[in-house]
Amino acid sequence: MAANSRLTIAAHALAWLALAQRRGQEILTSEQVAASVNTNPVIIRRSLGDLRRAGLVNVRHGAGAGWSLARAPEHITLLEVYDAVEQEPPFGMHRTEPNLECPVGRGIRPALGDIYDRVEQAVRQELAATSIADVLREILRVR
Repeated sequence: MAANSRLTIAAHALAWLALAQRRGQEILTSEQVAASVNTNPVIIRRSLGDLRRAGLVNVRHGAGAGWSLARAPEHITLLEVYDAVEQEPPFGMHRTEPNLECPVGRGIRPALGDIYDRVEQAVRQELAATSIADVLREILRVR
């Protein structure tokens, strides 16, 4: 099973926009962001479109076209980014109903559902406590 990288791509794009802004470049093209992520600009435009719908970035069309942060990186949490780009919960149940005649099949969903809910709440709490500015600060520390 492949890991989902939507949150990572979105956080990368936002951190790059924040760094560019800090350096005096308010707008980046999707090609510039894609070069940093090392992916296709179409993937970046899709991610930035999700972020725009969530009010986290702005887009400018025409001359000087590109993307910019909609607010300061200190005021964009990873939880907001996660909610903007993730359509599915982090853990899923069976795609089909398990055998309800089996004691494990009958109890697996309620048992795992409670655990998954607690894990998701812990993840959401951590993401809410971390801003894009925090991510950028850590990125620059690692350099």
